[in-house]
Amino acid sequence: MCNHDHNSKNKAQKKGQKLYKGPSAKITDHHHDEEHSTWSRRSFMQTLGLVGTGSIMVGGANLSAAAPSRLTTALANSDSDRILVLIRLKGGNDGLNTIVPIYDYDFYAQSRPTIRYQENELYNLSSDFGIPPSMDPLQSLWGDGQMKVVHGVGYPDSSLSHFRGSDIWASAQPDVVDDTGVFGRYFEDLFPDFLINPPEIPPAIQIGSSGNLIFDGEDAKYAFSVANPEQLEDIAENGVLHDVVNIPDCTFGDQLGFMRGAINTSFTYAATINEAYESASNAVEYGQGQLARQLAIVARMIKGGLGTQVYLVTIGSFDTHANQLERHGNLLSDLSNSVKNFYDDLNSTGMGEKVLSMTISEFGRRIEENGSNGTDHGTASPILMFGDGLNDQGFVGTHPDIQDPDSTGNPAFTTDFRQVYSTVLKQWLCIDENLVDQILFGQTYEALDLGFNCEALGINDVTNTAGFLHLATYQGDQTFIEYTMPTTARVTVSLFNLLGQEVGKLKDEFSLEGPQRINVKQSVRTRLRTGQYIYRISFNGKSYSKSILVR
Repeated sequence: MCNHDHNSKNKAQKKGQKLYKGPSAKITDHHHDEEHSTWSRRSFMQTLGLVGTGSIMVGGANLSAAAPSRLTTALANSDSDRILVLIRLKGGNDGLNTIVPIYDYDFYAQSRPTIRYQENELYNLSSDFGIPPSMDPLQSLWGDGQMKVVHGVGYPDSSLSHFRGSDIWASAQPDVVDDTGVFGRYFEDLFPDFLINPPEIPPAIQIGSSGNLIFDGEDAKYAFSVANPEQLEDIAENGVLHDVVNIPDCTFGDQLGFMRGAINTSFTYAATINEAYESASNAVEYGQGQLARQLAIVARMIKGGLGTQVYLVTIGSFDTHANQLERHGNLLSDLSNSVKNFYDDLNSTGMGEKVLSMTISEFGRRIEENGSNGTDHGTASPILMFGDGLNDQGFVGTHPDIQDPDSTGNPAFTTDFRQVYSTVLKQWLCIDENLVDQILFGQTYEALDLGFNCEALGINDVTNTAGFLHLATYQGDQTFIEYTMPTTARVTVSLFNLLGQEVGKLKDEFSLEGPQRINVKQSVRTRLRTGQYIYRISFNGKSYSKSILVR
């Protein structure tokens, strides 16, 4: 029987592990059986984020950190210190009750006899459009030129499925199923040496939206992700993920302690997040809503100088099929209060002008209300954008004609969501235009006038990051590493196990320009067990790494 090891604290200290500062974790026999039955070398390595899209389950929260993509490299090389915060309105936001079309109020009211807003209770953003009373906190942002509305955002033949719709918005690929995200698109030619030398800061932080593809690459995720703000707050306050003190005194306990200690060590981002979090504080009192706590944490990280450039926060329950008026109003109130507090907080240190926020949602709602005082899945919906960088308030694009819906009775989209992505990537984050077009599957989208550009930062020529191509291939029981040398150079190709220990060199010689192919088993000169490894290719002072399965 496994008993708690009362000397485990001393053991942990001797091993140099940072001790968990939070409450002790109680391990029951049930939990012991669960963890023991699922513990294996491969599942352990998956929890380290080194195998595929591995993640850790911490107190029921899904947490992961993995390799940055080619986009991340471009972000790191960019001279921009701008930050993007994506606010996901999960469930499909009703655009017509968010930005109410005053110019066609009679038809709007006829279509929504029980869930409409009275015209005299709206705050007029202009003579044509208003926002409901629950969004009153945004009046000051609008008045100060810190808010824009992009009308009718969607795409052709919109999916009305939550899962497919979410994937399309994440991948920016409506035509075929793609399991990579627009911010995590993986390009083999510039995959950084993450698996051996991870970057000092997480390129992205994601709260909620478990399973969302937006930060996924072909080989791994590139965001530090938690399922809820409590988990991120715990990491930020303590700097570690797992308790290495209160573990059973048995073989299983040794395995568990080793696993948890290795995870704590591997996720160096936890300590980095903790340092930024502790060095700042919130200057305003946030509310108790879903979104409020998330943005409060993000504000502290930004003010603490974390350096992460992209954040994703999530507020759910926008799938308002019934009793919409009150439910949707409460959600919009949380959104509006939280965003207002967020910018008041950032502006207390003059950082508001560096942070652009924008809402995204998998689809909108239908024009007509249903029989349950709600709305069903629709298509186009507005995107709301916030921040001093917008340089003025205003509307972008054309509002859908609600008297002329598409063939399914939904608002016809007027702005492609990929136009928004493209404009933000190119003109806010200042990513190379050719790279952005490749991320968007080779398509070039007309820029929207969102009020910002890279010239304002003195960035006129963003370096093109195209370069080295490499990948793992498989044929029968053989594993190969294939790459294309851009020039003749001395090349070292090494193989590592998942603890970062070198297993052997596969190649250490001059290679000619052009395609190269290495048979891993034949080249390593030692016996390899089947499993996951990491290869590293180094030449001309640069290194590229990726996980590989040896069969």
